[in-house]
Amino acid sequence: MAKQIQAIRGMNDILPTQSPLWQKLEGVLRSTVSAYGYSEIRTPIVESTDLFKRSIGEVTDIVEKEMYTFEDRNGDSLTLRPEGTASTVRAGNEHGLLYNQEQRLWYMGPMFRHERPQKGRYRQFHQFGVEVYGIGTPDIDAEVLMLSARLWQKLGISEHVTLELNTLGDPAERSAYRDALVGFLEQHKDRLDEDSRRRMYSNPLRVLDSKDAGVQALLADAPALMDYLGEESRGHFSQLRELLDAVGIQYKINPRLVRGLDYYNRTVFEWVTTSLGSQGTVLAGGRYDGLVGQLGGKDTPAVGFAMGLERIVLLLETLELNLDLPAEVDVYVTAMGDNCRIEAIKLAEVLRDALPELSVMSHCGGGNFKKQIKRADKSGAAIVIILGEDELANNRVAVKPLRNDSEQQIVSRDELVSFLAGLS
Repeated sequence: MAKQIQAIRGMNDILPTQSPLWQKLEGVLRSTVSAYGYSEIRTPIVESTDLFKRSIGEVTDIVEKEMYTFEDRNGDSLTLRPEGTASTVRAGNEHGLLYNQEQRLWYMGPMFRHERPQKGRYRQFHQFGVEVYGIGTPDIDAEVLMLSARLWQKLGISEHVTLELNTLGDPAERSAYRDALVGFLEQHKDRLDEDSRRRMYSNPLRVLDSKDAGVQALLADAPALMDYLGEESRGHFSQLRELLDAVGIQYKINPRLVRGLDYYNRTVFEWVTTSLGSQGTVLAGGRYDGLVGQLGGKDTPAVGFAMGLERIVLLLETLELNLDLPAEVDVYVTAMGDNCRIEAIKLAEVLRDALPELSVMSHCGGGNFKKQIKRADKSGAAIVIILGEDELANNRVAVKPLRNDSEQQIVSRDELVSFLAGLS
């Protein structure tokens, strides 16, 4: 026997029993962004490696350690996309969608990072994101946060997530703060962990996000970014908070929140949960007004967020919520006897034509009555339609409920469509 081939480590299968939950989540995402007037954009999963080096930053864990990068047959360096924003900006610049325009976009699809696989976090993962271009005022920051809050509401998990909010100011303000922070860290280099010492000069703001308890204790005495912000940045953040207060979205100011990518400025935010054990981020984003220009376009204000779908699925499974998942099969059609098989297949097609909202499965493969009913039950169908020799001769069918204690009924084939329509 040939050796069985296994999935690549960190590349996770989504099985038929798991698909209904994914479909439910994806349906909520699509309906929510549609309600806000956002349009879908789809980009390739493979991009030029330089796109991510220029956008994410070369001195980041993603670029240094996690990207799936390879040379194609022409010798070009290509990378499986590790996130969606850079690709969206590249597409917007390339097709003239961004300059002097407003765009409200969303995307959903697989991303790739070579990190240690763990529950809810894989090397191929699925990400949903929202991107807005051409609007620099805090009301659009508030809108993307309202949109994300509505997602939690529709999924029934609002009580299990918390919004953390911060501002990074503008590049000049952040540069001044960066110098002050480096000066502070240099005085306490012996108290830094190895990762923080490595980042101290290349990406010092990421030290603020350190998970090392000793580093966090040290940072209590570090300079505060808020003290380096100018009037305009402070005003932007103040107006955002005022808007969130007005619509009743609760939040917590987290001065250590910096986000992991170089391109963020001003508003940054994370929705976090403790329902998966230790605190974990389920959605994150912010403003990145310089990214479009950084990637070759005209300077364009931008804001957005991204969320990993595996983490949301894990959260929904952990909370065991009643999400009213879509049924894989509504009606199962059986045929008892060789003379009935063709008529049963024709009947199933009639039902699919007349009731397109129903999922109708035809029994295939033969078998006795017990076997066919067992298959019908296993399909998850609410109703099984039985067409036997007697029913065929009398132009009728038996309709047997499988998910409640209702009695089996005999229904004329001419009235079956209206009968099933009345049950839905």
